[in-house]
Amino acid sequence: MTPSPPPGPRLLGPLLAELRAARGWSQQRVAAELCAAAGVPTLTRHEVSRWERQRRLPGDFWSGWLAVVLGVPGELLAEAAARSRRLPRPAGAAAAPGGPRRPVPRRRAGVTAAPGGPHRPPARPNVTRGTPGRGSGVSGGDRLASSA
Repeated sequence: MTPSPPPGPRLLGPLLAELRAARGWSQQRVAAELCAAAGVPTLTRHEVSRWERQRRLPGDFWSGWLAVVLGVPGELLAEAAARSRRLPRPAGAAAAPGGPRRPVPRRRAGVTAAPGGPHRPPARPNVTRGTPGRGSGVSGGDRLASSA
């Protein structure tokens, strides 16, 4: 028998973990059941883990399928998700999907990065030395190789 949940508002992550454990399912099994029900093969157990740890919250699409697969009313999951959204983020949680973003420096046209920086210096033209008297048409000067 599963112990009764503590009184008070429930958060979505612990609720999902409890519903999964009550069925004896792994996160992999939940992901497989969701994929089969929704007909979308892209959900992994890693995403289920993120939901349970409250690193992310499922969107409306997956919330609806979670209710179907876990056999609970959709309102129960929607209320828990709303409570979870109102809480401050736990330390180390991502600010947005994909994690925190660093500002991207803007580059101006014609400006290259410092040597050793993340950008490569502009390519130099392929210059070959002509040989005098060998039919190069250039006597000792530089000529640009064709870029064909």
